[in-house]
Amino acid sequence: MANINPPDGGGSDAEHLNVRHRVARPPKEGLAKDIKSGIEEMFFHDAPLRDFKDQTASKKALLGIQAVFPIIGWAREYNLKKLRGDLISGLTIASLCIPQDIGYAKLANLDPKYGLYSSFVPPLVYAGMGSSRDIAIGPVAVVSLLIGTLCRAVIDPVDSPAEYLRLVFTATFFAGIFEAGLGFLRLGFLIDFLSHAAVVGFMGGAAITIALQQLKGFLGIKKFTKKTDVVSVMHSVFKAAHHGWNWQTILIGASFLTFILVAKFIGKKNRKLFWVPAIAPLISVIVSTFFVFITRADKQGVQIVKHIDQGINPISIGKIYFSGKYLTEGVRIGGIAGMVALTEAVAIGRTFAAMKDYQIDGNKEMIALGTMNVVGSFTSCYITTGSFSRSAVNYMAGCQTAVSNIVMAVVVALTLEFITPLFKYTPNAILAAIIISAVLGLIDIDAAVLIWKIDKLDFVACMGAFFGVIFISVEIGLLISVVISFAKILLQVTRPRTTILGKVPRTNVYRNTLQYPEALKIPGIMIIRVDSAIYFSNSNYIRERALRWLREEDEEAKAADMPAIKFVIIEMSPVTDIDTSGIHSLEELHKSLEKNQIRLILANPGPVVTEKLHVSKFAEEIGDENIFLSVGDAVAFCSPKLAEQQA
Repeated sequence: MANINPPDGGGSDAEHLNVRHRVARPPKEGLAKDIKSGIEEMFFHDAPLRDFKDQTASKKALLGIQAVFPIIGWAREYNLKKLRGDLISGLTIASLCIPQDIGYAKLANLDPKYGLYSSFVPPLVYAGMGSSRDIAIGPVAVVSLLIGTLCRAVIDPVDSPAEYLRLVFTATFFAGIFEAGLGFLRLGFLIDFLSHAAVVGFMGGAAITIALQQLKGFLGIKKFTKKTDVVSVMHSVFKAAHHGWNWQTILIGASFLTFILVAKFIGKKNRKLFWVPAIAPLISVIVSTFFVFITRADKQGVQIVKHIDQGINPISIGKIYFSGKYLTEGVRIGGIAGMVALTEAVAIGRTFAAMKDYQIDGNKEMIALGTMNVVGSFTSCYITTGSFSRSAVNYMAGCQTAVSNIVMAVVVALTLEFITPLFKYTPNAILAAIIISAVLGLIDIDAAVLIWKIDKLDFVACMGAFFGVIFISVEIGLLISVVISFAKILLQVTRPRTTILGKVPRTNVYRNTLQYPEALKIPGIMIIRVDSAIYFSNSNYIRERALRWLREEDEEAKAADMPAIKFVIIEMSPVTDIDTSGIHSLEELHKSLEKNQIRLILANPGPVVTEKLHVSKFAEEIGDENIFLSVGDAVAFCSPKLAEQQA
């Protein structure tokens, strides 16, 4: 169907017609189909069942099993070449994870064996269910600190070690339920509410907090604060300066920290030497343990790990609180720690998948991560996730599949069975040095600078999380980051960008006059673009902003002796949706403009908006002839009308 636009000159509309296409009303699909398409777009945007189409029943069953256990798919194509890469990478990350696990367990206020337990069972579960080829599973510094801080606030690990351990297992169980539940219900998009800027700030603050916590072992301090904020920690450090520091401990810690950092520098300069920083922690443990043993430095005040139980993971399902006063605390702590663990793992998985040009399914990853933590809670493990440092080493070592996790788990199991007694004389200072060297990589100054350059509000979220962690506590820093992230979303929803458009010379293109100063405003016509859906939360703002634009443009026109505004064109291409409040706001705007003999024109509304404009009768109210396919069409219609009015 076509309608007519009058050209310049007088006469009736019918005498001056240019063909123009009407904005088409989308075909009605019915309520059920609308709901179905909405649900599919929200929860099944990746079309997870597309591979099942036109398949036999047996093939569908196989694909269903393969969807839960991806190992069934890639195992059929496994060969000796891939095994070689996985074997080398698995052994490499095992040499890195063993000393880290012992240190991270202490960070969580647990015996060192629980760190090793957590690098045995969970990686095996993930290898069967995970879709990432590169991620290395195990305890990580930030989650260890988080679980240790939150659980210690409920139960003192020194006074009630058995109850504390049960709470940790309970939190791990519910973290797994939370993660798997998000994946099963396809609610993975919820973790995206923790913005990249907030994560950068939180991780940086947590890294500094973790490093400061290691001063206890690094300096040989026996009495140390239980708080994590920087003020309390530094007060505790300087309070012990005169009589609590042990010079032998400091010498051991500083020497091996320097060695590990130099090894990292070598690996960074020459990627072929990736194995140097990977084995440096294990070499440090071996050498420092031997040194303490032959010199009996533990008799001189050097604190050591002492006894680590031999044997693989004992069953711990009976230790989980399924009732009682600690159940709700376990659920709360598990939810918080699970969210952080999930965010870190999915981010790492996506990073390495992009580097190798393959896809991971975020929801399947969540199910895999959740399942491994549930199984881990049954087998004396605490919360595990993807480790960025180990995953990076895994990637550089040439891993091909998740078999590298299996190799690492086997090495850890052998360590638990046969080697743990050798760690008896490992000094705590070396564990502190290993953790400090590991968390320094979490402080991403370049990312913070880039965030500042790109978006100042993002930088506020970043710094809010950072300072919240280091000056108050880890959980408060996390809360601040979430609150600021939500505040930013609310601000963008309630105060969307609206701009004045002008015509770019020698084109029929209309653009933001601030971005394109050469763009010319059309005399007597004001063109506004709304860069957002119009909802109840922003509809009044958009109406008021449009009227304010109108007053300002009229004042400018009057000062320049130009025609007053007689047409207001709203460019609606970016308006993806509109609700009842939005329609009502447009009606009020239309009435306000009519009182001032100004005509409201809509340009290029999308299908959803167009349908709602017709259903609400607003399209009839302003007239179909005032709804155009483009701003150019609308201006072409308004210009001769304006000329007629001025004649």
